[in-house]
Amino acid sequence: MQRSLKAATPAVDSSAFVSEMAYLIGDVTVGARSSLWPFVCLRGDRGSTTVGTETNVQEFSMLHGASIGDEVTIGHNVVVDYATVADHSLVGMSSTIQKDATVESECLVAAGSLVTEGQVIPDGHLAYGAPAETKPLTDTQRDEISRVHELYVEHGQMYKGEGHFEGGGTEE
Repeated sequence: MQRSLKAATPAVDSSAFVSEMAYLIGDVTVGARSSLWPFVCLRGDRGSTTVGTETNVQEFSMLHGASIGDEVTIGHNVVVDYATVADHSLVGMSSTIQKDATVESECLVAAGSLVTEGQVIPDGHLAYGAPAETKPLTDTQRDEISRVHELYVEHGQMYKGEGHFEGGGTEE
């Protein structure tokens, strides 16, 4: 479901897959070939929420005032609240990224991790634990980020091709 709020209407690229059970409200932008799965919530009510190109946001995740780059995977049950996740990164299931935190490019946030308010995860690092600690990514971890990204682009386009998406326009 897509809803306008305070004269701001979600803008979703026509090639994106948006589940009919996802909820987008206000100043929200979704890029080309991205996918938003069931029970995802994107809120653009106090600042914009942006999802880049070929990015997937999986079930039960909530993005609020968030900036998500290109080719990013946001795993199941993730919260990104007024924070940034840069290009080519993966945020594992049940992780939280708090206000003013930044996950730079080519990062992996391990499942269940907490990136605390204002924390910066540097390019090419694994963040793990609560609060998150970091260490450089391995080649295997970098490969996994790419593999999952490619898989979800294919899945999103398959679902869209089968007609499993919200039809055009904004519901008022």
